Amino acid sequence: MKHKILFVCHGNICRSPMAEFVMKRLVEEEGVEDRFEIASAATSTEEIGNPIYPPARRKLAEHGIGCQGKTARQMTLDDYHHYDRIIAMDHNNLRNLRRMFGDDTDHKISLLMDYTARPGDVADPWYTGDFEATWRDVLEGCRGLLECLK
Repeated sequence: MKHKILFVCHGNICRSPMAEFVMKRLVEEEGVEDRFEIASAATSTEEIGNPIYPPARRKLAEHGIGCQGKTARQMTLDDYHHYDRIIAMDHNNLRNLRRMFGDDTDHKISLLMDYTARPGDVADPWYTGDFEATWRDVLEGCRGLLECLK
């Protein structure tokens, strides 16, 4: 069975692409990348077509993770049907997803930090400028998600 995961944040230029590429690295390190389809998207239209925000790209690069070619895209109804797990970075995006999709009857939508010992929101570097805190949250959340899926 292939796990299909979509990470979601507001603009798809910071947190959700960081989660996408961190998760891709983690499954690659485990040698199970063939069992995963991993992507990211936005709830808004504000950044569509834009590349990953430079400080987010630099933070990934610090850890040897590339993200070349990734541009922001908005989530669609087809995504809800295609992906097994739709993982929001914070409560605002969770609320937006529920507005977009109505009742989550298939129980696909969750928060990334729900897979950790400290549920809540992934720190938003757009407002804080603290990409290190975001990195730590994303890494912890992705590790917890991978453990959950093993």
